[in-house]
Amino acid sequence: MSILKDVLAELIGMFVGDARLFGAVLIVVVVSASLIDLAGFDPLIGGTALLAGCLVVVVASVRRGARRAEAARVAGGPGGPATE
Repeated sequence: MSILKDVLAELIGMFVGDARLFGAVLIVVVVSASLIDLAGFDPLIGGTALLAGCLVVVVASVRRGARRAEAARVAGGPGGPATE
């Protein structure tokens, strides 16, 4: 039973590890679904909004990660140059 709990905890941590990413993707999905169901748009438009929104979220997440890695490198933190 302990192994099952460990596996479930890892899976949950994998999907909720970055709260901003999780929240942004959730918002994109809700907006896309709302466009189709509530506003009555064509599903192709909703799918396009979903694709575009996910691409924006991924690019923003990668840029944020790159800035964080660059700041750590400059400060000599983990992933940066070794200090003696």
